Amino acid sequence: MRLQSLYASTPSHFQTTQAPRISINGGNEPKLIKASPFQAPRFKRFSVQSAVRFRPCIDIHKGKVKQIVGSTLRDLKEDGSTLVTNFESDKSAAEFADLYKKDGLMGGHVIMLGADPLSKAAAIEAIHAYPGGLQVGGGINSDNALSYITEGASHVIVTSYVFNNGKMDLDRLKDLVRVVGKERLVLDLSCRKKEGRYAIVTDRWQKFSDVYLDEEVLDFLAQYADEFLVHGVDVEGKRLGIDEELVALLGKHSPIPVTYAGGVTVMADLETIKTAGLGHVDVTVGSALDIFGGNMAYRDVVAWHAQQQALTV
Repeated sequence: MRLQSLYASTPSHFQTTQAPRISINGGNEPKLIKASPFQAPRFKRFSVQSAVRFRPCIDIHKGKVKQIVGSTLRDLKEDGSTLVTNFESDKSAAEFADLYKKDGLMGGHVIMLGADPLSKAAAIEAIHAYPGGLQVGGGINSDNALSYITEGASHVIVTSYVFNNGKMDLDRLKDLVRVVGKERLVLDLSCRKKEGRYAIVTDRWQKFSDVYLDEEVLDFLAQYADEFLVHGVDVEGKRLGIDEELVALLGKHSPIPVTYAGGVTVMADLETIKTAGLGHVDVTVGSALDIFGGNMAYRDVVAWHAQQQALTV
């Protein structure tokens, strides 16, 4: 997708459905957080070297903390026979949240891999354990987004609600900004290679959208989000090494904070991300960590994170 005449009109790729209005606290009248009028500033690239951060994760499936190869997820109506689970923890989501809180790790991601009540309850327990320290995603829309912020999430993470039926639904995106504010919104731009370009994928990473990551798209979407989260879906959960080309694209072109996830296997991968991302791309590590059944010591990653922060002092 190319955003031709980006700031002059709404591209034909964008759906223009009427977004639902939100009633807060059971009232009859909608109570919406007022957003600034649409503007199209040109964002400046990062001019100051910032510290690369380790962003921890809590992936929840049917109420349990798991590490799953995300590309094997299917809709709940399917039998789930193709689901590949790397790890299932006997610890609760709240226990992991408490661990991250004690280690001073901000901006971690709580992802509900399914819309079941057990996963939602576990996610809420996690953000109660670490209020203000975690972002939450999975099934987020304009009807429920504010409830997670109220429960203690610092941000909500959104993909499929905005990239709907293969297209970007700009009305829905603007509505989310009105409800929670740009400063509380993270856009998940997880992507897969298609014809040599990175196409955003939705619906548990099963469907390609017609939106491709490039400088123009990142500039446009940065008007509506505080951060980006990008899984390299082709390598995510498979411990195959990182997608260095994707990291480089994000480091060069993202005008707002961005976190990369996918394929981290050894400590050297963290340094590769730091270098390829020009010091602008944060990193998530999942299946490779020993707390999730992998070989990378969680404590070593936390120590690396602390070292990065010390470099900017």
